[in-house]
Amino acid sequence: MIVVAIITAFAASLLTFFSGFGLGTILMPVMAIFFPVEVAIALTAIVHFLNNLFKLILIGRHARWMVVFRFGIPAMLAAYLGAKLLFDLPHIKQVVAVLMIIFVLLELLPQFKKVTLGLKWMPLGGLLSGFFGGLSGHQGALRSMFLIRAGLSKEMFIATGVVIACVIDVTRLSVYTAQFSHDGLYREWPLIASATVSAFVGSYVGSRLLKKVTISTLQVGVAIAIMIFAILLALNVV
Repeated sequence: MIVVAIITAFAASLLTFFSGFGLGTILMPVMAIFFPVEVAIALTAIVHFLNNLFKLILIGRHARWMVVFRFGIPAMLAAYLGAKLLFDLPHIKQVVAVLMIIFVLLELLPQFKKVTLGLKWMPLGGLLSGFFGGLSGHQGALRSMFLIRAGLSKEMFIATGVVIACVIDVTRLSVYTAQFSHDGLYREWPLIASATVSAFVGSYVGSRLLKKVTISTLQVGVAIAIMIFAILLALNVV
C-alpha cells in the first residue's frame, strides 16, 4: 500500500504541472481504493497541506494579504461547515462521486475557465471554495475563478492561492483529525510521510521539466480516469 501511495503521490504531484488538475483531485481516488472515502479525503488533505506548506516556503512572500483576508476568512468558516457535513451526509460515496465528476468537468470546460468575477465577489468565492474544500477537497477550480480577476501578477496569484489553500486545509484537518483520532488515522503516518515526500519530489521534478502548462491529451486522459473511478465509487464497486 505504501509503495502504491508513493508512486501515486509522485505521479499526481508531477501531473499537476501538465494536466491542470490539483494534487488532491488525482491522489484522493487512489487513496479511496484502500480506505473508506472519508479516511481517503482526510489522508489526502494531510499530504495536500504539507505539500502546500512546501510551496508556501518557496513563494509565500508574494501573497497579497488583502485578498487572502477577503477570500480566506469566509473560506475558513465554510471549510469547517463542509468538513463537518462530510461525516453527517448519508450515501457519502455517491455524494463525493458526483462532486468529483462535476469538478473534473468544470476543469475541462473552456467556458468555465473564461468565467471571472470581480473583487466584490471574493467573500462568496471564499464561501464556495471553502465549503467544497472541506466537504470533498475540491477547492482549486472555484478559487482560481475568483482570484483570476484580483489584479494579481502570476507570482501573486500562485502565492495567494497557496496561502488560502493552507487556511482551508488547516480548518478541515482540525475537523477530520478530531473525527478519526480514535479510528486509527494516526497509525497511517508512514503512508502519509512517504506520500508527502514523494509529492515534494514530484513537484520539484515537474517544475524542472516544464512550467505550468496544459497538455490537452493528458488532461482528457486524467479526467476520464477520474470519472470512471467516480462512477465505480458511486456504484459501490470500490
